[in-house]
Amino acid sequence: MKKMRVLLKKAFTSVTIMVIPHGSLKALNLKVPMVGLVLTILLALIGGGYTLGLAVNGLHYKSQHSAMVEKVKYYSGQFYQWDSTVAALKAAENRFRRLFSLESREEVLENVEPASVGSLDIPGLIADLQKTIGKVDEIREYLQAQKDIYVATPKGYPVEGEITSRYGKRADPFSGEIQFHTGVDISCNSRTPIRATADGVVSHSGWMGNSGNIVILEHGCGFSTVYAHNRNNAVKVGQKVKRGDIIGYVGSTGKATGPHIHYEVWKDGRTVDAGKYLTGDPDARKG
Repeated sequence: MKKMRVLLKKAFTSVTIMVIPHGSLKALNLKVPMVGLVLTILLALIGGGYTLGLAVNGLHYKSQHSAMVEKVKYYSGQFYQWDSTVAALKAAENRFRRLFSLESREEVLENVEPASVGSLDIPGLIADLQKTIGKVDEIREYLQAQKDIYVATPKGYPVEGEITSRYGKRADPFSGEIQFHTGVDISCNSRTPIRATADGVVSHSGWMGNSGNIVILEHGCGFSTVYAHNRNNAVKVGQKVKRGDIIGYVGSTGKATGPHIHYEVWKDGRTVDAGKYLTGDPDARKG
């Protein structure tokens, strides 16, 4: 008890704190109990430590906030790419569904148009989707190439008529000598419209010796067609034509025994059997 009284007496013993201002102001004497001074110092230390902790936490939070903002921006960009990729896949899927719902290969070719949060590996997923898009693009390019071949390949009769002479060796109608016939002759009435058998561009339209009035079309993919002995031509050099367009009219100009059309198909600079192309024989395209 005696020690306790001594400690209490010392704790409440007054301590004088002197504040000496600059200038002519009088010094200020403050008397506070020892326990009050100790408590003030402790509270100041605790308050300072707490304030310092708040400042450190604030800086840490600011750093985390900046990092979170960057992550949000990154994932937003990833999701945007993902959404664009998925949209492209859906569009490609719809196009292919429409194409493959058609009944025949010809219809398909004619209709080909001239493209995480949590544990998800978004970059890997986007890479996989981009690979898929690449494969879809390859398929589309393949179909486009097939369509180009299809459009350029002669198909059908240039006129309605009867074949009177086929491709290959035959006796010349004028001399009787065996010669190689480079096309097919189709007999029909004079002035019958002659139609292009594939899309193309007119490379020649005019008179050519024994062939009389002749039209030559370039179709691309190595294909050309020739229409000879025409009464008159209906197209000019450089003109673009579609399959079925009228390019001239049947006649017997040049060296001919009567009204007919001499029709030739050329592939890669040489004549091929035009008869195979009259019915659209798929094997003929390998020409």
